[in-house]
Amino acid sequence: MESSSSSGEKKDSFSALPLFDMEKILREDFDIQPKHSSQEALKKWRSAVSIVKNPRRRFRHTADLEKRNESEKKKLGIQEKIRVALYVQKAALQFIDAGNLVEHLLSEETRKAGYGIESDELASIVQSHDSKRLKLHGGADGTARKIRVSLDSGVSSDELRLRQKIYGFNRYVEKPPRSLWMFVWDALQDLTLIILMVCAVVSVVVGIATEGWPKGMYDGLGIILSIFLVVMVTAISDYRQSLQFRDLDKEKKKIIVHVTRDGSRQKVSIYDLVVGDIVHLSIGDQVPADGIFISGYSLEIDESSLTGETEPVHANPEKPFLLSGTKVQDGSGKMLVTSVGMKTEWGRLMETLSDGGEDETPLQVKLNGVATIIGKIGLAFAVLTFLVLTVRFLVDKALNNELTKWTSSDALELLNYFATAVTIIVVAVPEGLPLAVTLSLAFAMKKLMNDKALVRHLSACETMGSASCICTDKTGTLTTNHMVVDKIWICDETKVIRHNDSVVAVKSALSEGVVGILLQAIFLNTGSEVVRGKDGKNNILGTPTESALLEFGLRMGGDFDAQRGECKIVKVEPFNSVKKKMSVLVARSTGGFRVFCKGASEIILAMCNKIVDDKGEPVPLSEERMMSVMDIINGFSCEALRTLCLAFKDMDENLIGGSLPADGYTLIVVVGIKDPVRPGVREAVQTCLAAGITVRMVTGDNINTAKAIAKECGILTNDGLAIEGPEFRSKSPEEMKKLIPRIQVMARSLPLDKHTLVTNLRNMFGEVVAVTGDGTNDAPALHESDIGLAMGIAGTEVAKENADVIIMDDNFKTIVNVARWGRAVYINIQKFVQFQLTVNVVALMLNFGSACISGSAPLTAVQLLWVNMIMDTLGALALATEPPNDGLMKRPPVGRGENFITRIMWKNIIGQSIYQLAVLAVLNFDGEKLLRLTGSDSTAVLNTFIFNTFVFCQVFNEINSRDMEKINVFRGMFDSWVFVAVMVVTVAFQIIIVEFLGTFASTVPLSWQLWLLSVLIGFVSMIVAVILKCIPIEPGKNKSHDGYEALPRGPELA
Repeated sequence: MESSSSSGEKKDSFSALPLFDMEKILREDFDIQPKHSSQEALKKWRSAVSIVKNPRRRFRHTADLEKRNESEKKKLGIQEKIRVALYVQKAALQFIDAGNLVEHLLSEETRKAGYGIESDELASIVQSHDSKRLKLHGGADGTARKIRVSLDSGVSSDELRLRQKIYGFNRYVEKPPRSLWMFVWDALQDLTLIILMVCAVVSVVVGIATEGWPKGMYDGLGIILSIFLVVMVTAISDYRQSLQFRDLDKEKKKIIVHVTRDGSRQKVSIYDLVVGDIVHLSIGDQVPADGIFISGYSLEIDESSLTGETEPVHANPEKPFLLSGTKVQDGSGKMLVTSVGMKTEWGRLMETLSDGGEDETPLQVKLNGVATIIGKIGLAFAVLTFLVLTVRFLVDKALNNELTKWTSSDALELLNYFATAVTIIVVAVPEGLPLAVTLSLAFAMKKLMNDKALVRHLSACETMGSASCICTDKTGTLTTNHMVVDKIWICDETKVIRHNDSVVAVKSALSEGVVGILLQAIFLNTGSEVVRGKDGKNNILGTPTESALLEFGLRMGGDFDAQRGECKIVKVEPFNSVKKKMSVLVARSTGGFRVFCKGASEIILAMCNKIVDDKGEPVPLSEERMMSVMDIINGFSCEALRTLCLAFKDMDENLIGGSLPADGYTLIVVVGIKDPVRPGVREAVQTCLAAGITVRMVTGDNINTAKAIAKECGILTNDGLAIEGPEFRSKSPEEMKKLIPRIQVMARSLPLDKHTLVTNLRNMFGEVVAVTGDGTNDAPALHESDIGLAMGIAGTEVAKENADVIIMDDNFKTIVNVARWGRAVYINIQKFVQFQLTVNVVALMLNFGSACISGSAPLTAVQLLWVNMIMDTLGALALATEPPNDGLMKRPPVGRGENFITRIMWKNIIGQSIYQLAVLAVLNFDGEKLLRLTGSDSTAVLNTFIFNTFVFCQVFNEINSRDMEKINVFRGMFDSWVFVAVMVVTVAFQIIIVEFLGTFASTVPLSWQLWLLSVLIGFVSMIVAVILKCIPIEPGKNKSHDGYEALPRGPELA
């Protein structure tokens, strides 16, 4: 996450050098969108990648475009087959006489279990929409009897295992997880390691032939052991990463279903569903299994995921068949489960398909670009190094007149040169860069899952770090979603509801007629239920708003079951975020029909022309009285209460065939529902403002309620704008361009308004927008935004499916935490890139320069393999998994199209490389004299000292890389146990290599003075880092005390 001092210009002072024109290449060939990237962009970067050591490992987390295209064709083919088969079967069944239907014989196992119908026959009836066979079995009631279940009380928990044994589990066939040995095999596919293994084997053979056993095998065996270590560390790291992704995948697939079991309504996992379960469906739900419609209202099913048909299907007793994997578009209902898992069409579709993997993230693509560019440079240096060493070797032979005399020692020498060149490629091609992104994202996603945020798409975690705007819902996200009725206005009086005594006082002050019509409006016009739990207490199942109303009705002495038993519900128009109201038509026991309606106060009030008097009788509602009611509503709203109006209308005729009336209602009551602001939300909003993230509230609530809550949360400032959805919709694009920067609150908004706001923020202003949503109609906005955040508790399955992140606790603080981890991922990868490029530059230049001048490379193949492991797998573990710190949320977000490798990074890379190369070059060419080394082993001691010093330079530079701008790099270091563990392991293994594995690693034990000097030289790199951090990149830029550009505050920011 670079400071904005480096974000303004695309070209920096380093761009004059070809190596540093990297950003131009990355923008041209390695740039993709975080979401919905085009096939062309995905193909373009793939074709630009040319140097790859291990394709299987490097592209493991990259989408397989060919497989994806095949999968899409296969899916369309299967959907067409299902659609055609459905219509053909429907048509054929019209001509088949019920008497000629094929009889399905009961198996002995099914008969002994006491069931009267086979699983195959149940599956066949629903999938072929065989109404005649269903009638033959007695419809839903008859089928229920044959699978031994009551449509009222559901299955018994005692029978679950038996039902799973006879009718199957609700699980789909999945690919078996990859074992550790498969990752070992992948790691062994590295071309450079294969070449080194061949060189090592040849070295062992030639070495034994020339130097005898066992001395001749040490060099080759050292390389083999190093390769084994690299492969095992790499494979274990990748395997642990795959386990994290597997856990995340399991969480993604978890769906909670409402069922009736043991006579009570319960929540169960979709995987625990069995044939015979009574499932409750509502808007936005996924149909969890094949089944038969039992009862419901206005139930419309979207079957496009299964058949490709976009027209919704209306489910009713005449069309009772419901298919697994389809979505509830509108209405509500109950279904009897008849087939589960692989017995369903959806199960077979899931088994057949393999989507070719998830799209790669922008950072993965960028780092593939960096790896490609550095790889080309490394390959060129490796070839040059080999050529220089070989030419010098041949020149020496020619000068000694030995050009025609060749021995096995000469062959071994050339082989060592080749192995060194290949090892330079191992070190120089930073294959670990794109994989470090995956490692960092997997680590962040695992931590976020523990913190109640489930990341569905890898790129979302990365993109959230760049979010500059969050468009959030109010209810349940900023507020607790624990609603209670706080005030009511009825019969021209405002009643405060605090405790049971106040409820009793309210009831006693109202006439029986008023109480009767109020309780009818509460209990009959609801999508929620009052059920008796196993403890004998009443439990309310439903949305928080309806639960608050039902709780109030129960406290008023109402009986839910009695009220429902007195009237027959004829028609229901469920609540949705467009209509902002719910209506129900009931047949009264005394004759006639009555419509109850409830919803947004202004909308219901506008539908009323009467109001109940103190006897419960309708009286005309005058304009003056309507204005008085509007004042009451605004008064409630200004107290941050959510307001609802309840109304009714008596009808003489049954309107079951058409829509329910939209006017002529009688107002019963205005209800003020309290939904307190969540603890810590105000602080979370302030954190966002300090981080340069604008927070906008988009809600369907009354504007006064929205403004009151927004002020309490710190979202609405004095010069901020609160606007209503209808007013926003009426604005022209030019007016919107002026308005949108000032909008902080949008009330009475439709899902379309949210979509428009998100689209304009992204397109007009280039904002990176995160948006929250919970309803089915929020899906377009979630899809359009840079990061879609669905609510885990209040969110529908449709919303979750279109989201990138699911906020499991519906809490705004969790959203801010996702942003913190997103920023941590970005900056951790920058740290790792800075560290790895420094090692690349120094290792390349040191070996190449030494080869050109002295004719030998100071670092051997084994030593370079160890360095590669330090900078690749271990470096990624140390730097790419650091937890976020508070400083991350005190800097602006990274904008679209900003340089990934910043000027600050280049300054640190170049500065550290110059220091390390200078020290190591002096040691390489004049080390024996400076260190006063004498004796036959002086060269071996010097080379070991150079190797040791080089490693300690990297160890201290790894600590330097923890913060690219601040001087205190130790802050928070011990909070990251992974970083500390990697440091300890690196130093410990370095001691073992130098002191005990010299035979294999071409090292000799060093004196304590030389060890101390190695550490001191390495430590000086920290002093160099302090000096580099004090050198300004752009003179004259104002910086705050902590080194970051100061952010505007309060109204200025808003």
